[in-house]
Amino acid sequence: MSEPSSKKQGFKKCRSATFSIDGYSFTIGSKSQNALWNAITAGIGIKDKDKRGILIDPRSPEEILADELPTVDSPDAMEKTAIRLRCLVKQLERGEASVVDLKKNLEYAASVLESVYIEETRRLVDTEDELSDIQSDSVPSEVRDWLAATFTRQMGLMLRRTEEKPRFRSIVHAVQAGIFVERMYRRTSNMVGLSYPPSVITVLKHVDTWTFDVFALNEASGDHALKFIFYELLTRYDLINRFKIPISALVSFVEALEVGYTKHKNPYHNLMHAADVTQTVHFFMLKSGIVHWMTELEIFALIFAAAVHDYEHTGTTNNFHIQTRSDMAIFYNDRAVQENHHVSAAYRLLQDDDEMNILYNLSKDDWRELRALVVEMVLATDMSCHFQQVKAMKNFLQQPEAIDKPKALSLLLHTADISHPAKKWDLHHRWTTSLLEEFFRQGDKESELGLVFSPLCDRKSTMVAQSQIGFIDFIVEPTFTVLTDMTEKIVTPLIDEASRSGLAGFRRSSLNSISPDGKRSSVKSTGSEGSTSLNCSLLTVDFKSFKATWNEEVQQNREKWKTQATKDLEEKAKKEAEEKSKQEEAEGKEGKKEEEEDKDAESSEPTQDKDTTRAAKDAKDTKDTPESTDKDKAVKERDKEKERDKEKDKAREKEKEKEKEVEKEKEKDKEKERATEEDREKGRAAEEEMKPEPAEAARAMKDPVEQKPKEAEGNKDPGGSGGPKPEADSREASNPKPPESHSSTDSSQQAQNGEEQKELESPESEDSEKKTSSSDDSDDDGQSNRGDSPGSLAAASASAASAASADDAN
Repeated sequence: MSEPSSKKQGFKKCRSATFSIDGYSFTIGSKSQNALWNAITAGIGIKDKDKRGILIDPRSPEEILADELPTVDSPDAMEKTAIRLRCLVKQLERGEASVVDLKKNLEYAASVLESVYIEETRRLVDTEDELSDIQSDSVPSEVRDWLAATFTRQMGLMLRRTEEKPRFRSIVHAVQAGIFVERMYRRTSNMVGLSYPPSVITVLKHVDTWTFDVFALNEASGDHALKFIFYELLTRYDLINRFKIPISALVSFVEALEVGYTKHKNPYHNLMHAADVTQTVHFFMLKSGIVHWMTELEIFALIFAAAVHDYEHTGTTNNFHIQTRSDMAIFYNDRAVQENHHVSAAYRLLQDDDEMNILYNLSKDDWRELRALVVEMVLATDMSCHFQQVKAMKNFLQQPEAIDKPKALSLLLHTADISHPAKKWDLHHRWTTSLLEEFFRQGDKESELGLVFSPLCDRKSTMVAQSQIGFIDFIVEPTFTVLTDMTEKIVTPLIDEASRSGLAGFRRSSLNSISPDGKRSSVKSTGSEGSTSLNCSLLTVDFKSFKATWNEEVQQNREKWKTQATKDLEEKAKKEAEEKSKQEEAEGKEGKKEEEEDKDAESSEPTQDKDTTRAAKDAKDTKDTPESTDKDKAVKERDKEKERDKEKDKAREKEKEKEKEVEKEKEKDKEKERATEEDREKGRAAEEEMKPEPAEAARAMKDPVEQKPKEAEGNKDPGGSGGPKPEADSREASNPKPPESHSSTDSSQQAQNGEEQKELESPESEDSEKKTSSSDDSDDDGQSNRGDSPGSLAAASASAASAASADDAN
């Protein structure tokens, strides 16, 4: 390429130029300037730009397209792709574009864009390490460490470890460096072993299997399952020798762990759970082949983290601590409350007592690296991080780069922590029963404190089978699937490289033989009886078998839970039907009893008392009725309210009817009073008419026979009929008592009307009394007493006639 004069003119002529980089000063003379310019114009990466800032190349399109294509990840790939695409556009406009060139350059452009996309996606995923692009030759190590420690969560340790420690990309490199995996399992001499009871030895023969029974180990060891499994695995991987762990410190430490696991007497989160998780991570490392990808320190960190991951668990959830504002929640600010406590309390054991400090002989770098791994793995067992953790691993699997080791190890431990639904049914069902009992105990505490029940914590309403089906479908199976994909992606390249190199690619662990006295031997096993030989060959790793191991158990356990769920639903429906029938029978008996009580109450109690009694009975019924849904209660209350309203309406109607009857009676009484008053008026008028003169009265006394027509005339019908009634007159003349009977008749009628006798006495009775007294007084002036009725007048006439007859007789 020719040198553009414009570019050359851009450099100012001078004898020398001085500048500094990383604290060092550099001086460039005129010859150096010319050399620098020649290097730039040779095409290191600087191209001409137009006024819009677009890269241009002065060569013809044919010359540009004839250049060889750089690799897609080279620094100038994007720049050259843009120039070549513009050349193709110009050729297309002129109709000179070659189909071959067009296809080749478009495919290259697609590859470049894909590479850029992957790189940018990787940057987005790796949000915790924004300083990973800083190289050691551009920034001093002190500055880099300060930036990492201040602005990231990795403390700068991982970056420094990247530079200072060799990382081997293949089995061949590991062999060449002399640290091949055989060293990991070498034996030490003169090592005092832990005494193994014969029953424990029998159980531990199956420690490499998926069906390992930790309950049997705990029973055989006398509740020391964690101690024996932890010691066994450290021995198998030769970590005791590698990190110079004192046996006495190891035994003291693991026994202290067991004490912490039994502190709260949890049904599930106890030392057996810790031993089970520790054995499960061992199976994962062994059978998936991922152990070939891990260093000795990482294996030690994973086993250590599994052993302490639930140390001093309280048997309650993190949310329970947060809701109750426990000291632990306040101390850890509601963030991964118990997980923080597990790892913190375990490290406190090591720090407070050197006699149980199994990390005492680790170097500072190993100690810091192991602690960083353990903290990250244990905190990742917080179930609230589950979906975030699984999603992050899925994103890693879609990237072409290597998977982050701490994240991979964290997923291994998390999967082992929730693995019991993938174990055989007997183990899984026993773990499920223990876990739910622990949940129910928390629910009992929540009930005592007046808190709302946490999910699966109400022992009266929790559907066990349904909860396990959901747990398997949405948590366990997806997690195991991601774990299997992860291990396959990690281990497959190692298998391929081992096959190409012709190496077996194995780590060999000749497990310590168990001597007749029950102690681990200090000599390498020769495969004799009583020893176990573990060959971790990469070529024997079978991913299909590994996946089938857990997948078959998961499917079988799911089907058993589904069968159990169907039975539970049938039993629940049957129980509800029985309770309903009993309730209906009780309600029928209660209804009959109520009817009888209502009949008795109607005959003895007033209407208001009946309403009160009915309301009390309704309240009692509501109290005695079994619990039902809110809707049913509301319907029953409305029905009862309607019944009470109807009864009140009936009572009001009865009261109105009674009031009407009383009004009618009063009207009748008033009419009778009016009729009586009219009779009185007519009687007074008739009396006035019939009142005789004194002479006539004397004649009447002497001649009663002649007086009869007058008496008959005076006894005409007061109603105005006008007809004489001689028979009545003769009866009245012969019998002077009819006025008394008339008076008594009126009195009896008044008594029937409910009136008091004193108020309703008739005037006729008073007249009769007056007439009686006047009859006795016959020597008076001859005038008869006045009456208020025709009967009283007839009585007076009869008295006069009797007196006249007496005179004639004399």
